[in-house]
Amino acid sequence: MRLLKGLFWGSLGALAWTHAGYPLAAAAVARLAGRPVRKGGALPSVSVIVAAHDEEAVIEHRLENLVGLDYPADRVEIVVASDASTDRTDEIVERVAEREPRVRLLRCPRGGKVAAQDLAVRETSGEILAFSDANALWAAQALRRLVRSFADPEVAYVCGQLRLGEPDGTNRESAYWRYELKLRDAESRLGSVTGGNGAIYAVHRSEYVEVDPRFGHDLSLPYVMVQRGRRAVYEPEAIAFEKPSRDLEDEYARKARMFEHCWAIVLEGRMLSDLPPLYLAQIVSHRLLRYGSGLLHLVLLGASIPLAGRGPVYRAAVGGQAAFGALALAGRLRLRVPGASLAYYYGLVTAATVVALVRYLREGVPVVWEKAEGTR
Repeated sequence: MRLLKGLFWGSLGALAWTHAGYPLAAAAVARLAGRPVRKGGALPSVSVIVAAHDEEAVIEHRLENLVGLDYPADRVEIVVASDASTDRTDEIVERVAEREPRVRLLRCPRGGKVAAQDLAVRETSGEILAFSDANALWAAQALRRLVRSFADPEVAYVCGQLRLGEPDGTNRESAYWRYELKLRDAESRLGSVTGGNGAIYAVHRSEYVEVDPRFGHDLSLPYVMVQRGRRAVYEPEAIAFEKPSRDLEDEYARKARMFEHCWAIVLEGRMLSDLPPLYLAQIVSHRLLRYGSGLLHLVLLGASIPLAGRGPVYRAAVGGQAAFGALALAGRLRLRVPGASLAYYYGLVTAATVVALVRYLREGVPVVWEKAEGTR
């Protein structure tokens, strides 16, 4: 019985900490003892790299957006690293390149997003390497805002603010993303963020690392920069826009694929090695416990049921979990119940962490990627 109680309180405490306690603590500490980033007005040369696989629906608009950025034309090169596209992506890029000398197509063998990015880095010359997804759009000032933090000699990586549009369907990712951005801002002020986003980020060329292609840049580059004694920061004024997945079920599929890479990083990527104590606490609180939230919920449920007869706290825990499950089911049934869609979103994302772990242990992680439904 003591073991069950330990599992109950341990899992409950870990869930409460990762979802509520840590964000509040990070914001409070950052407010009291934050580390400001020294920003400058220099405009270094930039290589903007867009990895693409079968992006004919969006690639021309993406390039028009990048060409129109408020940044000196002679300081920017734009490279589309086409990961063996089989549609009209390459043709469209070449057509744009004919009228815009800053744009270049780089054909890559099918090897996945990271392999295409690595090849593009080797084939470019900008002092700063900026990366973006094919389906993202940047605000006119985004690149200027993104590079100004590199004036701080401690900064090696900068990610911007991704704003998600309204989905065509039921997805509630934008609500979660607003919460995530507040936490990212607090982490940046503490020292370094624990994760980025693929829509808008940049790395100083001298600090670029070719990571395992299965890991991806979003989650691996920030902690690798910290391991190297540098900072990975967030610039909220460097704004990108992206369309989210259409429905909650689409978002579940996207999250399940993403969490496979997360588990690979945790279990194989030395994610917890050679980190200063504060950042290690951030990684455990924000990443490790978040990825393990599905397992923690299973432990909590498994411990609370046999403990239900041992006191009102445990009975309340069982009742609370049952009520939350009913609310999520109402969301699944598209019932107009306050909070139902968010509960369903949380349930799907939490389930995705467990499904992804099982897939990773059974099959490993593929290096190639597929587009999320409804994001183009």
